[in-house]
Amino acid sequence: MFSIIKSVVIKKSPRRKRTVSAKLVDGVMEVLAPANISKADLDKVIENLKRRIENKKKKAEINRDSQLPRRAEELNKKYFKGQLRFNRIEYSVIQRKRFGTCELRNGTIYINECLRKMPQWVEDYVIIHELTHLVCPGHDRRFWQLVRRYPKAERAIGYLMAKGIKETT
Repeated sequence: MFSIIKSVVIKKSPRRKRTVSAKLVDGVMEVLAPANISKADLDKVIENLKRRIENKKKKAEINRDSQLPRRAEELNKKYFKGQLRFNRIEYSVIQRKRFGTCELRNGTIYINECLRKMPQWVEDYVIIHELTHLVCPGHDRRFWQLVRRYPKAERAIGYLMAKGIKETT
């Protein structure tokens, strides 16, 4: 993916005391910073802000035409009789150490975007794994019994282990 940030314009202000902010306007990242910030500190902050802006754009692009919600509903119907409720399911572009996470407090499921390049049955396993957390928050015996109703669960676990990223949570 190419960078959406074509250039950076820095505006320093003596009125701004501590915070640095940025916005993207027609490919130009406008950075507002305190007048007394050092170049080294500002460079670090700008790199972080660039990464955040790029990740936000990438996440929006990936999730715009995503089939994850449809797929999760299909798997919910097939393996949980459609009884599970979740707010949303989407790809994460910042997740690097896990294949998926489930936030029980708000019913959001995040799937590592690297799964888009893996076989569908592997992604389905991760979706089922995360959906199961809506019923069983931990990884107890009941949790694994529910997950293993998916016929390719063991195969998918082996495939993911071979990829070397931690298992889902």
